[in-house]
Amino acid sequence: MDGFINVNKSSGMTSFDVIKKLKRIIPKTKFGHLGTLDPMAQGVLPVAVGLATRLIEYASADDKTYRVDMILGGISDTQDAWGNICYRPVMEFDEAGLVHILTRYTGKISQIPPMYSAVHYQGERLYDLARRGIVVERKAREVEIQYLKVLSLERDKAGRPLISMEVKCSKGTYIRTLCHDIGEELGTGAYMAALTRTRAGVFKLDESYTLEEIEQHQDNWGTIIKPVDYPLRHLEKVSIKPQVLDRILNGNRVAVEDGLKSGLVRIYEPQGRLVAIAASLNDDGRTQLQPLKVFR
Repeated sequence: MDGFINVNKSSGMTSFDVIKKLKRIIPKTKFGHLGTLDPMAQGVLPVAVGLATRLIEYASADDKTYRVDMILGGISDTQDAWGNICYRPVMEFDEAGLVHILTRYTGKISQIPPMYSAVHYQGERLYDLARRGIVVERKAREVEIQYLKVLSLERDKAGRPLISMEVKCSKGTYIRTLCHDIGEELGTGAYMAALTRTRAGVFKLDESYTLEEIEQHQDNWGTIIKPVDYPLRHLEKVSIKPQVLDRILNGNRVAVEDGLKSGLVRIYEPQGRLVAIAASLNDDGRTQLQPLKVFR
């Protein structure tokens, strides 16, 4: 069984927990997830199955969309509701100022990874250091926020402003850090109260399955597994002739008709099976395909 399962991860599980559960549901099968999702977060977690695990590096799941609930009036040491929160008096805030701040946080921005994150520092995870009370200097990273959209503005049970937003962003963006930084700019403090990933590349929340639903499909896996090339549609498709198939499968470079752009391509045999990921190269006016990964 090969392909991708669009898992709807529940809050409280790590991404590795999802893989362990899948291995119990579908034994003797190789799995790998496309990116991680924090334990507190829920929603889309694409998982590669079997042969598809060899395609993870080429899969398009970089752009992410989230729905996040942000509470003003408190600061958390983990930047989310699971940490130790220092509350401030319930206060009003400048709604017009919020809109202006969200505009400033749209586009390419710099983020400092939170201490409670999986980033490595001198061979250790930052969250392991944070649990021992150690804080180290972290380098800022550039991420991109395509858009920030306010969905609703309410109050929590304590009367603190609760803002729901939709965020579309690049890979590596920390949404809880985004909430924290916005709160600092507002002067109120803020932390992430809830997070749902609604999209990861081509994988959508309304097409995902909980682990319980996946377990119920043991007799018809084909209805929930996406094809191995499902997240590869951003790569140009090339169909090769039967006489050059062996050369491709043996990793040899082959010449093809001109007109193919340089870059990564997916190669199919005449029967429609994906057989390789290759680099399209323009060499002395000729276009050639150099296999990078083949599937026999």
